[in-house]
Amino acid sequence: MKARFVVLLSALWWGSLSGLGFVVVPLLFTHLGSPAEAGAMAAKLFTAQTWLSVACGMMLLVLLNKRDDVEVVPESRATMAWVVAGMLLALLVEFGVAVQIVSARSTGGNLRLWHGVGSAMYLGQWFCASLLLWRLTRERP
Repeated sequence: MKARFVVLLSALWWGSLSGLGFVVVPLLFTHLGSPAEAGAMAAKLFTAQTWLSVACGMMLLVLLNKRDDVEVVPESRATMAWVVAGMLLALLVEFGVAVQIVSARSTGGNLRLWHGVGSAMYLGQWFCASLLLWRLTRERP
């Protein structure tokens, strides 16, 4: 039962990252009136995604941190590293890069640079969640 819950949490994390980053935000920029309006809405959605990522990550760390429970993931320590890396990227985007993007908009700074850094870090977070889900669902001998 716990193993299924771990897979469900990691699928929720990966799916929310995929849906938001690859479907919802591009649609915002396609269908909303102005890029500024779409950007403001995307920022709110990315903040919500950060907290969903942190919540899923914290629950995954609690569930994977059972030393005597080999049923969940036999190599859970290595798997936990992907969770921690993904959570760290999410928090860095929210509290580091997003602040720089807002500052660049208001001061005329390098918005393109910070948007690129944020996008790369979001993709890194998606990659961590992908590898986690891949490890959790692979067939074991």
